[in-house]
Amino acid sequence: MAASSLMVPLGTPAPDFKLPSVDGPHVALSDLEGPALLVLFLCNHCPYVRHVERTLAATVAEYAERGVAAVGICSNDTDAQPDDGPAGLAEQARRAGFTFPYLVDADQEAARAYRAMCTPDLFVYDAQRRLAYRGAFDDSTPANGVPVTGERLRRALDLVLAGEPVPEPHRPSMGCSLKWKPGNRPDWLIMAT
Repeated sequence: MAASSLMVPLGTPAPDFKLPSVDGPHVALSDLEGPALLVLFLCNHCPYVRHVERTLAATVAEYAERGVAAVGICSNDTDAQPDDGPAGLAEQARRAGFTFPYLVDADQEAARAYRAMCTPDLFVYDAQRRLAYRGAFDDSTPANGVPVTGERLRRALDLVLAGEPVPEPHRPSMGCSLKWKPGNRPDWLIMAT
């Protein structure tokens, strides 16, 4: 089922986390240094993610050269979506060319803390780790024929790196809804629907 990002208030601090990566080592928020931080809620099975994953990988690699730290997080229930387990995520990282850490949020606490709603759901934080942008990668979807460019994310990152605010309105991200484990669906999500 398609869902849109929740549009968490700008200025919200980046929630802390420490999660295992698909290739083993744990990564914490404090490990991610740089003038900006990009937190990407992704998964392997979602057609919206697959539609942008190669351009997303290239965009993140380009901005890494400018000091932007990035991390991907998969929070989906792997009982509901087995392709989103560590082996599937590792395959996706190879296929797409991800060079950033790709983390497994098995207890879904990171998704709850960030108020992630869908995949992809993108969050850009400034040097003080305050939310500066949340929303769409670009205007493309799997069915609309618009080229995948990363234009909206690129603009946001350029502004954050220049120390400037990202003017609203931000277009919400759209993608597959997060697959919550039974009993894990957050109260704020129940109220939002």
